[in-house]
Amino acid sequence: MSFIYLASQSPRRRQLLEQLGVKHELLLPDAQEDAESLEVVRPGEAPAAYVKRVTGLKLDAAIARMKRRKLASAPILCSDTTVALGRSIYGKPQDANDAMRMLGELSGRTHRVLTAVAMQKGSRRIEALSDSRVTFAKMTPAQIRAYAACGEPMGKAGAYAVQGAASAFISHISGSYSGIMGLPMYETAQLLKALGLTKK
Repeated sequence: MSFIYLASQSPRRRQLLEQLGVKHELLLPDAQEDAESLEVVRPGEAPAAYVKRVTGLKLDAAIARMKRRKLASAPILCSDTTVALGRSIYGKPQDANDAMRMLGELSGRTHRVLTAVAMQKGSRRIEALSDSRVTFAKMTPAQIRAYAACGEPMGKAGAYAVQGAASAFISHISGSYSGIMGLPMYETAQLLKALGLTKK
């Protein structure tokens, strides 16, 4: 394998892909692309169906981008993460107040973190879903305010980063730590293997 395209702006996904020893190049949206519109939740949509659909849309957009830019053809990897409490989907907070609302609702409760991964090589597309559970200890209003004010929640599904300062409030994790970060290593490695993109 020479390289794959990673269609993600997340530095965490880059780090995780590097841990797998996968040579990659970024395939990021053009300025005129409305990437955020792909993440709009449909009424009544279940969290797992949502995250898989959004990942598929991101992959479609990345394939079109590769062709439009006349880039060398290579496999493309896309991923999307969402936080769910019951059937409620928690995306990226709009601002600090929205982050405080989300954190207040997640405080003292267990929620799911769903990360979908999709890859396309030629005409073949395969996908996987990582489903983990995260339990937050009860956070005081002051703790929620301080964390929201630090800026870390912005751009993160559920308004927190598991590998950041929020880890001080996480009492239990069940599932894939890397999946909660944004790219489940095991599932991603299996997809790479299935497409013949790893030596093993």
